[in-house]
Amino acid sequence: MDQLQAIRAFARVVEAGSFTKAADTLGMPNASLTKSIQQLEAHLRVKLLLRTTRRVSVTPEGAQYYEKTQRLLKELDDVDASFSAAQSRPRGHLRIDMGSSIANLVVLPALPAFLARYPDIRVDMGVSDKHVNLIGDNVDCVIRGGELTDLSLIGRQVGSASWVTCATPAYLRDHGVPKHPSELEDGHVIAHYLSTRTGRGLPLNFAKGGEKLAIQGSRSVGVNESNAHLAAGLAGLGVMQTFKYAAAPHLASGALVPILEKWQPEPYPFYVVFPSNRYVSNRLRVFIDWAADLFATLD
Repeated sequence: MDQLQAIRAFARVVEAGSFTKAADTLGMPNASLTKSIQQLEAHLRVKLLLRTTRRVSVTPEGAQYYEKTQRLLKELDDVDASFSAAQSRPRGHLRIDMGSSIANLVVLPALPAFLARYPDIRVDMGVSDKHVNLIGDNVDCVIRGGELTDLSLIGRQVGSASWVTCATPAYLRDHGVPKHPSELEDGHVIAHYLSTRTGRGLPLNFAKGGEKLAIQGSRSVGVNESNAHLAAGLAGLGVMQTFKYAAAPHLASGALVPILEKWQPEPYPFYVVFPSNRYVSNRLRVFIDWAADLFATLD
């Protein structure tokens, strides 16, 4: 039995919650992974995992073994990295995930420069406004907006984005230009961005001096993807609040008109997030630093 391989296989099953997912991310047959863990359990003379047709659960002994071996695996990765990083440039497969507007308008246009600087890194990018499971989906990091609440994750703030409240000239001609956010509650409709977690329309937030307002308004349409949300606003489906970097070309062309500019909400923070129990590889480290430089240019 290769004990180190068996420990890594066991850890991946615990993190993924599935033998099949763990085998896929490790690039090994499901039968080989199962045999490896069975040999580890026989070696330890203790049951680590309980497997049913629907799910995998960790025994109390398995949870204790996972916690202790994770520290050992991290120390081993740190030792390996301290030698390899000094002798080679960043290389390998980097799996990242982010929202669609950030991917299409910020990261992908700049990515050729990153890959030119680090030609030995291969990037796979998941693009969706829905949050992924970093551990279960075997993602190295995600770029997320908003405050972090999951204590199992580590996040480095890389920048922030300003908001703009806007509508098309035709919409404003038909409904009037509001002078105060409260006017959006009467006689106006909102093109809402829908939360991918709750499915509910997010309120439009406003701040001026010490006063803060959250306006829900009457919904004309709700969209749960950022590029489609912008398209809804451009179609004249209502007042929208979106990131200024996304709306900038349409504001410049006059297709969208900014309103309530004195009522500016707080900028929206963006983080590069990764699991607290995962070693930060050299390739992930350089990506995080590059993302920080990139997001520093956001308006």
